[in-house]
Amino acid sequence: MEHANTTVTAAAPAFSSRPEDLAWFILLLPLIAAAGIAFFVRKSNVLSAVFSIGAVLAAFFLSVGLFITFGIGGEATVTTPFSWIHVGDLNVNLGVTVDRLSVLMLLVVTGVSALVQIYSIGYMHGDRSFSRFFSSLSLFTFSMLGIVLADNFVMMFVFWELVGLSSYLLIGFWYEKPSAGDAAKKAFLTNRIGDFGFLIGILMVWAATGSVSFAGIAHKLGADPAALGSMASIAGLLVFCGAMGKSAQFPLHVWLPDAMEGPTPVSALIHAATMVAAGVYMLCRTFFLYQVPAAWPGPLSFLGSISALDIIAVIGGFTALLAALIAIQQNDIKRILAYSTLSQLGYMVMAVGCGGPDAAMYHLTTHAGFKALLFLGAGSVIHACHHEQDIWKMGGLWSKLPVTFRTFAIGTAALAGLPILTSGFYSKDAILDAAITGGHPVLFGLGVLVAAMTTFYMLRLVIVAFFGAPRTEAAGHAHESPNSMIWPLIVLAVPSVAVAWLPLGDFLSAHFNPHFHPHEGGGIFGPFNHAPLAATFGTGALLFGAAAAFHLYWNAPKDPLPGQLGLIGRAMKNRFYFDEIYDGVLVPLHDMLARLADWFDRWIVSGLIIRGVHGSTELVGRALRLVQTGNLQTYTFMFAAGVAVVVMIALKLK
Repeated sequence: MEHANTTVTAAAPAFSSRPEDLAWFILLLPLIAAAGIAFFVRKSNVLSAVFSIGAVLAAFFLSVGLFITFGIGGEATVTTPFSWIHVGDLNVNLGVTVDRLSVLMLLVVTGVSALVQIYSIGYMHGDRSFSRFFSSLSLFTFSMLGIVLADNFVMMFVFWELVGLSSYLLIGFWYEKPSAGDAAKKAFLTNRIGDFGFLIGILMVWAATGSVSFAGIAHKLGADPAALGSMASIAGLLVFCGAMGKSAQFPLHVWLPDAMEGPTPVSALIHAATMVAAGVYMLCRTFFLYQVPAAWPGPLSFLGSISALDIIAVIGGFTALLAALIAIQQNDIKRILAYSTLSQLGYMVMAVGCGGPDAAMYHLTTHAGFKALLFLGAGSVIHACHHEQDIWKMGGLWSKLPVTFRTFAIGTAALAGLPILTSGFYSKDAILDAAITGGHPVLFGLGVLVAAMTTFYMLRLVIVAFFGAPRTEAAGHAHESPNSMIWPLIVLAVPSVAVAWLPLGDFLSAHFNPHFHPHEGGGIFGPFNHAPLAATFGTGALLFGAAAAFHLYWNAPKDPLPGQLGLIGRAMKNRFYFDEIYDGVLVPLHDMLARLADWFDRWIVSGLIIRGVHGSTELVGRALRLVQTGNLQTYTFMFAAGVAVVVMIALKLK
């Protein structure tokens, strides 16, 4: 039986005696709310909202207490496992892990979820499935918290699948719309592909190390880095397949933009703090798997010293560039933000591949705040424009939606990485610095290019939607959203700026490197002091992207790029035809394999093997039944004939 040691190195404030108890409360509160709404108060919209929001707010405040105790106080790890599965050599426990990484993610998940749920009161007002919506949100939050707190692969995989189920329920929440049902199925099935690889990777790691707990595997690999043998890189890539699905990395990126079919608060939660964050968090939690020397089985030995991290970095960088290109030619406000999320997730995955899990987590944390702000801001715009989502049918909204405009502008500045004033600048700088210090100059250049493109397409959105004259009657009569939708925007605007002045990067670096010492010359000008190349190029990219956006779109009556880009512009607008390629190649291939499997099962397995054996047995039985006549003379003759045959065979064998 595996038992993780309980280690506390933090000071001993109020909660330090049993921090794991707090973690269990945080985990279970949203589940209790989801069950309570579904079974007891689903007929009351008010009680449903109170149950759900009350539970997540309580979880948030408990997370704050846990963060103060273990986050600020010092590094600490607490796991208290309960025996769950014990079969042969497989020992699986249920336990929670409390350390800097998990307590920070608890704050992100519960904080963003609480604001999204408060916002949902106004956005979902009047919906006939109001209670079901809040119950599903609570289940979604519970599932993500389970991933954050899991102390072993099996427990994580269970909650991993629960996140998939929750996203299916919420993306397809308006199931009466065929597009919503199709989007939910697309997300669910695409993720199953990645999860299949993830499961095989878990089995390979368990077979090689004899453990499924993170602490046990890390200890084994620390003592014997070659424990995974020639399959080390393959196992790491298979585990990464799970992140490719959840965090929508190429080629499994196609589900995320279609997830916009769900209500806007769902989009905010998926893109900011739950589903897509799960993949990046999992890579950072299991980073010990990628610190072993590169090793490939015989047929792949030609890859030599290329490691799993190198491949992960390239996939992340390519996803960041691909999504940014597509975002430039999208007109749906939510799809622009969706491809922005894809691009930023590529940034995070690239950072992990460059050996910077601390930079990836830093950007994940800051991105959660300003991306939730942008999605909820987009929801406020859509609500004000009578559910219009095409930015070219908006215009002039800055004066009609003053709070929405100002908070959306702050979120845009943070996503673009405005120096000094926004959190996005510091986390983006950390990723660019990880690329250059990790020996990936090409990926550094790609990251700078994506930074310029991010500024360009986000300013395009802001200029077209908020400035100029109203282009439609809906935009002309738009008005500010209710307070329940406005206050979450104001609250989310605070971390989009204030987190910039907190030593969050050093906090995370200390988790991944116990010997880390803060850089000299830190503070708000820190990036220009200890990473001047990344900071300078990042700032230059922002200025270039902003200048190009203002030049092309200020007072533009229509988008000038399609005429200038021609075929490339159409490809960008049509998402480089990935869905069409998959429909034209992979779907027919899948159907052909399914028909082949059906034919093999019907005619070979069921027909030749099963029915053949059955038919042969029946035929022999019928033949033997014919000789059972009950006539004594017949039996005597058959006996004599049998003896004669045996004698003849015996004589021939001599």
